[in-house]
Amino acid sequence: MQLSEFIDFDAIKTALPAGNKRVLLQQAVQLAAQRLGLDPAPILASVIERERLGSTGFGQGVAIPHGKVEGLTRIYGLFVRLAEPIDYKAVDGDKVDLVFLLLSPPDAGAEHLKALAAISRVIRHAPTLEKMRGARSGDALVAVLLGADERDAA
Repeated sequence: MQLSEFIDFDAIKTALPAGNKRVLLQQAVQLAAQRLGLDPAPILASVIERERLGSTGFGQGVAIPHGKVEGLTRIYGLFVRLAEPIDYKAVDGDKVDLVFLLLSPPDAGAEHLKALAAISRVIRHAPTLEKMRGARSGDALVAVLLGADERDAA
């Protein structure tokens, strides 16, 4: 699976002013719910429930909050870069500034894992992370993410 199959490139935010983890999750979920035409409350509840199991701050300044959402018909991904890094309780203790929100239908087990794997391939590539942090516009971020898709497909 490639990022282009589930990331909403039209909703990328380049300098989201989150302030803290709770505000970040609320803002990202609100944006996703708006784009999907869904109620944000159950989405936020799902994402927060997953965070209770353990932080989705995967290290290197990246977090992948995710959850299963009733009423969702496809895997949906949203990418935001924060205006300032925040404490996310990441596994490596680093602050987070790059966030992939991943939402899946309740029965999308294998597809959910494939989407997580696609994100993981991107965030394990340090030059791509550097380009993501240096991109000055949404279009530039889209180009970096699509470039990562092409590199991973090769």
